[in-house]
Amino acid sequence: RVLADEETWIVLDSETQLAGLPDSFKASLKAAADERKVAGWAVVNTRSSVQPFLAYSTDRGLREKIWRAFVMRGDNGNANDTKAVIAEILKLRQARAALLGFKNHALYRMDDTMAETPANAMKLMMAVWPAARARVAEEVADMQAVADREGAGLRIEPWDYRFYAEKVRKAKYDLDEAEIKPYLELNNIFQGAFYAAGRLYDLDFVEVKDVPVFDPAVRTWKVTDRKAGKELGVFYADNYARSGKQSGAWATRYRGQKKLGGVTNVLASNNNNFVKGGAGEPTLISLDDATTLFHEFGHALHSLMQDVTYPGLSGTPRDFVEYPSQVNENWLLTRDVLDKYARHYKTGAPMPATLVDKIVKSSTFNQGFDTVEYLACAILDMQLHDRETPVTDIDAFEKDALAALGMPKEIVLRHRMPQFNHLFSSDAYSAGYYSYLWSETMDADTWAAFVETGNVWDKKTADRFRLTLLSTGNET
Repeated sequence: RVLADEETWIVLDSETQLAGLPDSFKASLKAAADERKVAGWAVVNTRSSVQPFLAYSTDRGLREKIWRAFVMRGDNGNANDTKAVIAEILKLRQARAALLGFKNHALYRMDDTMAETPANAMKLMMAVWPAARARVAEEVADMQAVADREGAGLRIEPWDYRFYAEKVRKAKYDLDEAEIKPYLELNNIFQGAFYAAGRLYDLDFVEVKDVPVFDPAVRTWKVTDRKAGKELGVFYADNYARSGKQSGAWATRYRGQKKLGGVTNVLASNNNNFVKGGAGEPTLISLDDATTLFHEFGHALHSLMQDVTYPGLSGTPRDFVEYPSQVNENWLLTRDVLDKYARHYKTGAPMPATLVDKIVKSSTFNQGFDTVEYLACAILDMQLHDRETPVTDIDAFEKDALAALGMPKEIVLRHRMPQFNHLFSSDAYSAGYYSYLWSETMDADTWAAFVETGNVWDKKTADRFRLTLLSTGNET
């Protein structure tokens, strides 16, 4: 049902409605309209189309219209409404937990996790929440000051946040996302991820064309361990948004590794929703998208480097699984990767050091927004599942829980309950969305171990990381 709402789009039928949008993004909107056989430019109701529009469009009325369509996915009281389905899922989860001897679904799901109990996860989240809220207040004050200086005559609303955040970033750091994107061509950034994996873990990626795929745009690579001289598996990259595809970015393991009964290698996939460039144009991605690419690739590496005997031990607890992927993000902004692979799509010039310095200096910019929109989701996830009486009124629960938290009015949940696929398309992240925050502490310690050697490519540290954490599955 969420996917059906994401299959909708809003058509822009005049050049004036494109004001403020980068040329590359306008070309992608035109391509989306052509694909759907409509005139003009189509803003598809997916994150990969909506977020850039909210960041750059100078048409506030259109920003609000597109924002509202996006945040109301699954919550329109029509055939695609998900709230009754979610209530039924919650009822069944509680019944299962009771049958298995647990008081509630959260206790059942967390029985084999690092955090161990909902209380431990909540303690961490609530320790971070006040500082995140305070940071949002500072960010909003900065944005409001810009709007006031420009004589906009408005109060910052959720559909203004990304737009004015870009203005503040430009003023504070002389940095514009549109300045970065020409250096982040999709295929080059993937090659940078392969380079990092090869240098750290001695992996080789060779593209193969004879592997069956589920869409012609999917590409595949054979992955080998050059030191051990053995094939580890196949990596699939399903990069582009298309009709009928779930939005967002995720990693999938079609087949896990095992030794029992004969060695089985891995089939690992990264699934993204990058918006294709226009006809004859490359696909340029944002810095956030490039970070996501390295993140999801970290999941694939974790799967590919498993070395366990029993198939039941090839996975990990949910609050560990984000750890390797978050560690892998760190190599994106290393000078070695940027010099070789972050090259201007027209001139081939590497990203200038001055631009890299601006990116590094602004790395915590908008951190209040990023933390609050995520953390509120994680807190509500735990509150939803750490109870014996299942919630039946989903909208009322969301409204009341956010009010109790003191959710800043300028921000909405990254995933509102009616569209929270992490929780309701499977059990995977239910009572487990806190895992991103839980993993950050381990991620920081691991990256520090590399930095402290004086060389973030230190082979001894990489080998130890692989041997003790990346390859051991649930034996860790």
